[in-house]
Amino acid sequence: QVQLVESGGGLVQAGGSLRLSCAASGRTFSRYAMAWFRQAPGKEREFVAAISWSGSRTDYADSVKGRFTISRDNAKNTVYLQMNSLKPEDTAVYYCAASSRGFGATVSGPNGMDYWGKGTLVTVSS
Repeated sequence: QVQLVESGGGLVQAGGSLRLSCAASGRTFSRYAMAWFRQAPGKEREFVAAISWSGSRTDYADSVKGRFTISRDNAKNTVYLQMNSLKPEDTAVYYCAASSRGFGATVSGPNGMDYWGKGTLVTVSS
């Protein structure tokens, strides 16, 4: 019912920046809280950032706080993740996800999300 497609990943040097985009289609997009998760090779999928359906509330993992910014443009049905001061440990596949269960569900972990994109790879070299 909701389709999510990520884009914007790539290879960057440590200290560089990337902007990820997540284009949504299907059900009413503005009613969903959105989040970004990431999964590094051999590791569990982890929470990165979340934003409420109105965009008024955001939350970030401690590891990215102050470096990443999540935003959304409901008129364009798009969520963004601006990533600055990238570190090698940020290397992962980044997934866009949507939840109809409220903002709190987005920060509880992957199980709180209802829909997922297929991911976009971010590689940070040192």
